Amino acid sequence: MTRLVNVSNRVAQPRGDTPAGGLAVGVLAALREHGGVWFGWNGRVVSGEPAGPKLEEDGNVTYATIELSERAFELYYNGFSNTSLWPINHYLLGFFRYERREFDEYRRVNSLFARKLIPLLQPDDLIWVHDYHLIPLASELRRAGVENPIGFFLHTPFPAVEALRVLPVYEQLLRAMGAYDVVGFHTPRDLRCFNDALESIGGADHAAVDRRAPGKPHPLHTDVFPIGIDVEGCQQLAMQTGEQDNVQRMVHHLHGRQLLIGVDRLDYSKGLEERFRAFSRLLEDYPAIRNQVSYIQIAPTSRAGVRAYDDIREALERSAGMINGRFADIDWVPIRYLNRGFDRGTLMAFFRETAVGLVTPLRDGMNLVAKEFVAAQDPEDPGMLVLSRLAGAAHELTDAVLVNPYDIDGVAEAMHQALNMPLGERQERHQSMLDVLRRNDITAWRTRFVDALLSAREQRKAG
Repeated sequence: MTRLVNVSNRVAQPRGDTPAGGLAVGVLAALREHGGVWFGWNGRVVSGEPAGPKLEEDGNVTYATIELSERAFELYYNGFSNTSLWPINHYLLGFFRYERREFDEYRRVNSLFARKLIPLLQPDDLIWVHDYHLIPLASELRRAGVENPIGFFLHTPFPAVEALRVLPVYEQLLRAMGAYDVVGFHTPRDLRCFNDALESIGGADHAAVDRRAPGKPHPLHTDVFPIGIDVEGCQQLAMQTGEQDNVQRMVHHLHGRQLLIGVDRLDYSKGLEERFRAFSRLLEDYPAIRNQVSYIQIAPTSRAGVRAYDDIREALERSAGMINGRFADIDWVPIRYLNRGFDRGTLMAFFRETAVGLVTPLRDGMNLVAKEFVAAQDPEDPGMLVLSRLAGAAHELTDAVLVNPYDIDGVAEAMHQALNMPLGERQERHQSMLDVLRRNDITAWRTRFVDALLSAREQRKAG
């Protein structure tokens, strides 16, 4: 019987019957359909040698989790993964740093993942690896003799080769990606960049990449698999939770004003400082809307203890204070900056009450908040999405108000356009975007990728 073995840096175990969203929704649906294992780090850091894997059963899904040592957390996770790969993938080279010892630990942790995973594998398993933390995992599994089909999906952008070359070990990582059977990306641009990178090392025909699989060489299948959302689930959550106390308090304190909302993990790639400046410019250039709009920015902390993330939190707190100090009135606070998270139901209900959703990252692989905002809207009176052209979602949601997040004046103008868009135009744009979301929903994403892995298995058997 074919099982699916999902491998990611962190394991997202659902609370009750509801996963956190995004990746967890699609992966859990695939695991429950096929039965299988979700393997990865449990979030715990230990001073000694990591234990595990610890196994927990939930129906036909097994959660297999391991710990990380303090050294691994600092060098593999905070180090190479998030100060080398993350900024390179998002074209933010000012945040890039490389240290050889961090890359050595990155490879060591991938080897650890492989060693801990191998005893759990069965001959017919399909292995699906997620994201930049685990690029070398297939090479480690192949070196140990694993013949199962292995797929890799990159949830961040894949950078252009000229940005990628900044990384001293980029050729090693490209060759390691060749050990997979299937490699998937969010957008056609990401796929083109990957193929250009392969060509730059003489591997456009995949002859130069890492093919350590036992037996005959196998083809590398690359494709675009844009991740989607559970559209109906978002709509139901938005309607079901609209009567919750915190949602009603939010609506009450608007006092009839139009609401702009942003929901982002606190990260320098999300363009939050630029967005705050654009909102300030909106209030400068269109004084008539002062006291007529309110902006709520929800930005829960991520990667606490990393200097770059501490700096952006402090910068946003200063910016929010300056905006409020300059424009606030006795009965109006222009911007509410909330450095905390909310459950998905509450967010969907917030979205449904919002006139304008602001999703303006400096670069993003997809950005599911953009899709969830659209899905949560009331089709009779939908809010409008202002979306960065540099987010993967812009390839699909072409009827959003698209902006360049570096253009402060342009983003301010887009906010004003969205706030004043006629109802008929909002309805037409919303329906068009909703049709796209339904075609490319979370089920389509995981089904297409699993089908590609099944095809790879048949090719292996035939070849």
